[in-house]
Amino acid sequence: MAARVPEPDIFDLRLARSAGDLWPMLEQLYGAHPAYAQMQDDLRDAMRSAWKARPADLRTLDLQRDLEPDWFQRPDMVGYVFYIDRFAGDLKGVHDRLDYLQSLGVTYVHLMPCLKPRPGDSDGGYSVMDYRQVNPAYGTMADLQALAQALRARGMSLCIDMVLNHTAKEHDWAVQAARGDAAHQDMYLMFDDDRLPKAYEKTLIEIFPDNAPGSFTYYEGLDKWVWTTFNEHQWDLNWANPRVFLEIAKIMLFLANQGVDVLRLDAVAFMWKRMGTRCQSEPEVHMILRALRAVTRIVAASVLHLEEAIVGPAEMLTYFGRGEHDGREGNLAYHNNLMVQFWSALATRDTGLMTHVLRSHFPETLTNATYATYIRCHDDIGWAITDEDAGALGLTGHGHRGFLADFYEGVFPGSFARGALFQVNEETGDKRVSGSFASLAGLERALDRADAQGMELAVHRILLGNALIASFGGVPLIYMGDEIALTNDYGYLQVPEHAHDSRWINRPHMDWDRAASAETGTGPEAQVLQGTRHIYARRKATPQIHGGYPTRILDSGQKSVFAFGRIAPTGTLLCLFNFSETWQHLPLDWLRAQGVVHFHDALSDAAVSLDPDTYALPPLGRVWLT
Repeated sequence: MAARVPEPDIFDLRLARSAGDLWPMLEQLYGAHPAYAQMQDDLRDAMRSAWKARPADLRTLDLQRDLEPDWFQRPDMVGYVFYIDRFAGDLKGVHDRLDYLQSLGVTYVHLMPCLKPRPGDSDGGYSVMDYRQVNPAYGTMADLQALAQALRARGMSLCIDMVLNHTAKEHDWAVQAARGDAAHQDMYLMFDDDRLPKAYEKTLIEIFPDNAPGSFTYYEGLDKWVWTTFNEHQWDLNWANPRVFLEIAKIMLFLANQGVDVLRLDAVAFMWKRMGTRCQSEPEVHMILRALRAVTRIVAASVLHLEEAIVGPAEMLTYFGRGEHDGREGNLAYHNNLMVQFWSALATRDTGLMTHVLRSHFPETLTNATYATYIRCHDDIGWAITDEDAGALGLTGHGHRGFLADFYEGVFPGSFARGALFQVNEETGDKRVSGSFASLAGLERALDRADAQGMELAVHRILLGNALIASFGGVPLIYMGDEIALTNDYGYLQVPEHAHDSRWINRPHMDWDRAASAETGTGPEAQVLQGTRHIYARRKATPQIHGGYPTRILDSGQKSVFAFGRIAPTGTLLCLFNFSETWQHLPLDWLRAQGVVHFHDALSDAAVSLDPDTYALPPLGRVWLT
């Protein structure tokens, strides 16, 4: 009788699989550091310990997703993003709203910052003082774990924020540093005088010039200058210290073992500092992120990394991995440019710039990754349009950015929008804008004027945006309240800790009465809710929308019509979007040349009406033609 061959250890197999993404990166980052050898041993021990502690159901999920690595690219992925307190009060309250999320077709739930923040101003929860505890106002880590289990039972994935660039100054590491502990001081970037800070600041870009000018803060009791990129209470970590990598990796594995499916890695661009640069997106940042992904892939293979970097196209793509890192870094990244170009095309009724930017700078496919697509988020909109891209269309970058800011603030003549300025840069004249989807799309202004036609157009603009992000490729994200057309919340002006920050205008409390009336009513909120549900139901029924298939940007020949093809093995899906309030006509010969055969609209699930030689796309119309 043959001897039984022992089964290989899954941990060892996964460690071997990802070794090339882990150790070479760490060697380049920390090989010369005297603590590196010990850090390697500690990291191995930490990974094996986390693996042993990983719950059985999560190990099964790891295996399932290893066998189905495209699970997050499939058309059934639809995201919903909210602040816990503003959506449901606390984590237990979220349980009571899962039926609602399921009715929207949601399979990906992003809880905005939920880890324990510092007291008082916490930058909306991004100033974290304890990564292993939940904000007590929301519940406990056990409550988060229970919610993760409830979501998994419904086929939903849980995403939470993990801030990588900094901690709150109240974090235990920072407290120990402030007490004079040298080892903890080395976990941050501290300076005995201002000579180096002044040298660095010559090339740094201020993030919040109005409220938190400069990038360094002097603390008298500490008698040191501390690097504080964002706010004085957010101390930048020293990622050149291998202990920082080790401790953050252990926290990530802890959170993964609570049932978190997606770690949204916040402020990643700023993690590595180099004199004479912006200290953003330096090469070492990508080595760190590749190595961190390897760590979670070894221990918790079902976990994804969403890398938050709101930067220009060429820089954003590096967070999926370029060159040697291709397909080995982030799984998801925000498609900020798609958002910006949507609003630009709506304001100008011209998709030329949108077509140019998305075709010139973005590949048709990504390796082991996809986009998180969205029309607006919890933050402001920065008009990320370069002078070069604007110049290619005969515009000036400064002029077009200024026009968009004025248009969406609502002060440009003829604007349908209503928003609020955020962080005006007096030196460059650039202005960012805050506002809800519905208010920026024209609904608030139309409601104030009892303008029925304006309301109808606003609803169609909202549904146009949803149809765009649902079909472009990636994971579309619905931000809380957009599905019932919530308008700007001006109540933030009465809250002292929020009044200085116009981004709270688009962070309202969920209006559950409005949601209830939307279920049975006929007003704008009902039209948006019904239309949103329909779009995401049709997305799930349309296999060509899989995120792994190429997205090919096309020139429609009509300046108001944005077009792209989803190039699937079963045939092309031609997606058309009319950004104007007038009918647009496209030649049938052009449609056929793009692969349209059946003239069936997968979005409405109906045949389209044709003229002898043209197809007429209605005002603000959207179709997915097969």
